[in-house]
Amino acid sequence: MITRFAPSPTGPLHLGHAFSALTGHDRARAMGGQFLLRIEDTDRARCRPAWETAIHADLRWLGLTWDGPVLRQSDHMPRYRAALAQLIAKGLCYPCTCNRADIQAALSAPQEGTVPEGYPGICRQRMMADWQPGQAIRLHAARALTGQPLRFRETGPEQPGWHAPDPGQIDDIVLARRDGMIAYHLAVVVDDAAQNVTDVTRGLDLFGATPVQVLLQSALGLPTPSYHHHRLIRDDQGRRLAKRDDARALTAYRANGATPLDIRRLVGL
Repeated sequence: MITRFAPSPTGPLHLGHAFSALTGHDRARAMGGQFLLRIEDTDRARCRPAWETAIHADLRWLGLTWDGPVLRQSDHMPRYRAALAQLIAKGLCYPCTCNRADIQAALSAPQEGTVPEGYPGICRQRMMADWQPGQAIRLHAARALTGQPLRFRETGPEQPGWHAPDPGQIDDIVLARRDGMIAYHLAVVVDDAAQNVTDVTRGLDLFGATPVQVLLQSALGLPTPSYHHHRLIRDDQGRRLAKRDDARALTAYRANGATPLDIRRLVGL
C-alpha cells in the first residue's frame, strides 16, 4: 500500500489537514505500507516557501514520518507537459478564451432544458491549431469518454464499493491555465502514477473530482488507484474548515500548549 498527503503551501495547516494526514499515515503504517508527502505548489501566485516550511514542521510535530523524498510539483513541469501533449495528440483538448464572467453569463442565459452546472461549452468547437499563448486548454470530456468504461473502488466510510461514474457529470475541466501552468487534475493524476500510489487518501469534498481523474488515467494509460475519501472536519456552523480559519491552525494549537494527542482527540481519532 502506498498513500500520500498532498497539501498546497498557500496557508497554515488546520485541523482538517491534520485529520487527513493522520488518517493516511495511520492507514499506511497499519498495513506496513508507505506514506508519501507531496507539495502541490503549481499555483505560484499563492504558494509561499514559508508555508511549505511550516507544513514540514507541523507534520513532524504531529509525529508523522514520510517515506522517500518530498515531491514538489513545481520541479516536475516537463512531466505534466508531456502528459498534456499526449492528450492533445489524441484530439482530446481544445483552447478556451473564457473568463469567469463569460462562463457565468452563459450559465445564466435563458436556455431550453436543463442548465449545465459545469463549463457550458462555449469554446468546445475550437481546435488546438488555433491555440495562442494566454489561452487555457480544456479536456473535451465527451471525446475522452468514447469507448472508455469508467470504474473505481472506494474504501472510505461514506460510499464504499465499486463506482461507475455517470459520464454526464464529468466536466470539460481546465488542464492548463491561461498563465501556462498545469492545472490540479492533470498534475495529481500524473503524480499518483509516477509515485506508484495505490490508495488515494483525501477528504470527502474531493469525491466529485474522482470521475474526471479516473477518465484522465484511462486516457493516459495510467493505473487507477483505490480511493479513500474520509469525513470532513467542520466548524461550529457545520462548514468545512478552510485556511482562513486561523483559530484552528495547528500553529495556534501548538502556541496554546496543545499536544499531538490533543489534536488526535479533537479530530476524533
